[in-house]
Amino acid sequence: MKGLYLVEPLVAFYSFASFLVYPLIQQYVYRRLWQELTNTTYPVSDNTSRCDPSNTSSHHEEVQKAASLFSLYTELFSMIPSLAVTLVLVAYSDQRGRKITIILPLIGSLFYALSFLAVSFFELDLYLLIVSAFVSALFGGSGTFLGGCFSYIADLCEDGQQKTLRMAGVDMVIGLLSGVASLSTGYFLQAAGFNWPFFTSALFQCFNLIYAVFILEETLQRPPDDPLDGSPRRTAMRQLACGVYQLFAGASRRRNILLVLLLLLFSSFSFANMGGLSMITLYELNQPLCWTEILIGYGSALSTTVFLTSFVGVTVFSRCGVPDLVIILMGILSVMAGMTLVAFVKTTLMMFLVRLPMLLAIMPFPVLRSMMSKIVSKNEQGALFACLACLDSVSISVAIAVFNSLYAVTVTWYPGFCFLLSAGLCVIPLAMLAGVGLLGVEEGKEAKETEALIPGEEGLAGDENDNPPLT
Repeated sequence: MKGLYLVEPLVAFYSFASFLVYPLIQQYVYRRLWQELTNTTYPVSDNTSRCDPSNTSSHHEEVQKAASLFSLYTELFSMIPSLAVTLVLVAYSDQRGRKITIILPLIGSLFYALSFLAVSFFELDLYLLIVSAFVSALFGGSGTFLGGCFSYIADLCEDGQQKTLRMAGVDMVIGLLSGVASLSTGYFLQAAGFNWPFFTSALFQCFNLIYAVFILEETLQRPPDDPLDGSPRRTAMRQLACGVYQLFAGASRRRNILLVLLLLLFSSFSFANMGGLSMITLYELNQPLCWTEILIGYGSALSTTVFLTSFVGVTVFSRCGVPDLVIILMGILSVMAGMTLVAFVKTTLMMFLVRLPMLLAIMPFPVLRSMMSKIVSKNEQGALFACLACLDSVSISVAIAVFNSLYAVTVTWYPGFCFLLSAGLCVIPLAMLAGVGLLGVEEGKEAKETEALIPGEEGLAGDENDNPPLT
C-alpha cells in the first residue's frame, strides 16, 4: 500500500490524546495530595466546601505548594533525558530520515499514558508518575515529536510562504484538537472518573503509532554510504556532531548572528509564555476562583482557540504583505497584555475574558520557524530543528520548574505574581526582535550562501573542483 506524506493527522491525534489528559494530570495530582495532606475526601459535588475559608484555609495553601513542587520534580527528572534525545534524534534525521523522530516520542507518550492509567486504576504511589515521566523522556518528548514534524514539513515545502502557512496550519491543528479534548475533559471526568480519559488517551496514541509506522512515508531516502566516495565512513554520532557543527561553521558570520538572535528570540518568548500558562490551572483551583473540573475544561478549551486565531492572523497578515517582524511583535504584545490581566483576575467572568487579548499569542512561533528554515540550506533542516526543539524543550522545562517553585513561594501572599513576571519577561524577546530588525533579514540569500559553502552538496552544481573556503 502506498503511504501518505501527511504529518498533520499525527499532530492532530497527538494533540487530542495529550490535551485529553493534560488538564486532568494537575487535577489528579491535586486531588491525591489533598487526600494525603488533609486526610479527607476531595469534595467533587461542588466547590463550596473546598473553598470555605473556615474549613480549608489551613490546608489550601499547603496543597497548592505540594502540587506545584510535584510538577517541579516531574519536570526536573524528565528534562535532561528529553533534551539529549531531542538533540540526537532530530539532527540524526538529516542522515536517516524523519520518521524515527516521530515514532520514538509516540512510544514514550503511550508509556506515559499507560502509567497514569495504572497509577489511577490501582491507586499506586503518586510518585511513580515521576519515574514514568523519566522513562518516557528517554524516548523524547513533545519537542522531539514536533521537531521531527516540522523538519518533515520543511522537506516537502519549496516556497517560503507555503512553508510559513503549513507550519502555521500545524499549530492550528494543535489548537483545534486540543481545544476539543480540553472541552470534553471536564464532562469526561465527571461522568467516568480519571481512568477512562487515561485509557482513551492511550488508545489514540496506539492509533497514532500505527499510522506513523505503517502509513506515513519517509521524506528522505538516502543510501547508507557510497562505497565510491573517497571520504571515510563516519559513525552516526560523528554525523550528528558534524551536522550541528556545520549549521554554524558552514555559514557567514552575519547569518550566524541572525540565526542565534532568532533562536534566542524563540526560546525567550517560549519561556515567558509557557511559564505563565503552566500555572493557570493551579490558579483556577485556588481561591477566590475555585473552579470545578467543568469550568477548567471550558477554560482550557478557550485557551486553545488561540491556535486557530493565530493561524488566521498569520494567514491574513502574510497575504496582506505585513512583515514577519511585525507579526511577531503583535504576538509578543498579545501575551504581555493577557498575562498582565490574569494577575488581577478575581471572578470567573474575568478569567474567561482575559483570554481575548491573547488570541494572537501563538503567531510568533510558526513565523520564527519559517524564518529560520528559510535562511538555512535544505540539508541543514534537521540540524536546525534539532537545535530549535532542544532550546524549546529547555525553555519549557525550565519555565515550568521556575514558575512552579515561584508559585509555591508566592501563593500565600500574591498568587498572580507569576503572571506579572511572565509579562515582564516578554521584554527580552522584544529586545531580540529589535536586534533582528536592525540586522535585517534577507530570506534565501543566507541559505544560498550556505549551500555554496558546503562541498559535495547540491549547491555546488557548478565547478566541482572549486572548493570555496568556509567563512
